[in-house]
Amino acid sequence: MPTSVQGPAGPANQHAPAPASTPRPRSLTQRHMPWWVSLVILAVSAVLGAALSALMTFNMAIWFILTAVLYVIISYGVTRAKVSRRKATDTLWKHLVYLAFIIALLPLVSVIWSVTSIGIPGLLEPGFLASDMRGIDGTIDRRSQEEGEPVLGGIRHALVGSLLITLSATFISVPIGLMTSIYLVEYARGGPLARAITFFVDVMTGIPSIVAGLFGAAAVGWFLGVGNSLGLGLPTRSTMGITAAIALSVLMIPVVVRTTEEMLRVVPNELREASYALGVRKWRTILKVVIPTAISGIAAGVTLAIARVIGETAPILVTAGFIVSNNWNMFQGWMTALPVFIFRQFQNPTSPNFSDPSHQRAWAAALVLIIIVMGLNLTARLIATFLAPKNTGR
Repeated sequence: MPTSVQGPAGPANQHAPAPASTPRPRSLTQRHMPWWVSLVILAVSAVLGAALSALMTFNMAIWFILTAVLYVIISYGVTRAKVSRRKATDTLWKHLVYLAFIIALLPLVSVIWSVTSIGIPGLLEPGFLASDMRGIDGTIDRRSQEEGEPVLGGIRHALVGSLLITLSATFISVPIGLMTSIYLVEYARGGPLARAITFFVDVMTGIPSIVAGLFGAAAVGWFLGVGNSLGLGLPTRSTMGITAAIALSVLMIPVVVRTTEEMLRVVPNELREASYALGVRKWRTILKVVIPTAISGIAAGVTLAIARVIGETAPILVTAGFIVSNNWNMFQGWMTALPVFIFRQFQNPTSPNFSDPSHQRAWAAALVLIIIVMGLNLTARLIATFLAPKNTGR
């Protein structure tokens, strides 16, 4: 009886040994590295950076720079050796961006830390916010420094001056800036007048603050001279609060114009066309449709403009002068603002031989000014959030 021959798929091949499984690659040889490798590289970089910094007289700033540089270099080398050249290049540029961000953030953190740590003791002095500098002389500061008595004197007059001057500058700048932006966006058609306005707004954006102060003093001085020549009985000196407000408005107007113009251009033209289709006049469309739609950005821009000018020193020093007591009259007498108070306490201490109390008051006033500016920036963000048009889902 003939023997049957099995083909390739017969029983003879059913018991063939299975091919050996490919060994699983180690984690560092895959296309990514474990999360803990970055921590190890950072630790090694910190140790090497400390060692190199110790050779050059240990310093925190030098140690941080060396650690960052070593971390970038070592991380690039390890990634290129264990992953790929492309991934290493991507990691290198990512770390350089992070490093640039940290370096840019360091001055801000340093300023806030320095002002806060030095200014808090002065801010906690009783009556610092509720008193002015009337009656504070070198004898009082000498006793404060030598005998440890509380540092007297405060910034109430400077707070009042900053508040009045900044509010007056806002009342001057916002209507002018808003109407200029409405003209540029809604009425101008790129003509010579619109191009001239845009050019001069750009020029005003770069005007030094001291030039704005000189302009305010000259303009008010000329106005008072003309008025007194007509027998109107106006003040004879231009150094007063309203002069400082006019000088600050020169700095505020271009900021308001630019921010408002950008916000008005963002409003969709479909909203304007729908209003026109209903027979609404153009001025009413602007008032009832365009401005309410852009109000969040406009309000945020105005708040940022206030934060930009409230810390100006040179124009207020030229136009408002310096006084040690409260002055609520914007149209008569000198007036003090917070930046000028800080400058005078550092530049001309109440007692030159015992300047520590004056410096303490200056640092505390600087802390108050930073808190005000940060509060204004936070207010701008809140306004932009709460007044933004709501998405109804339709």
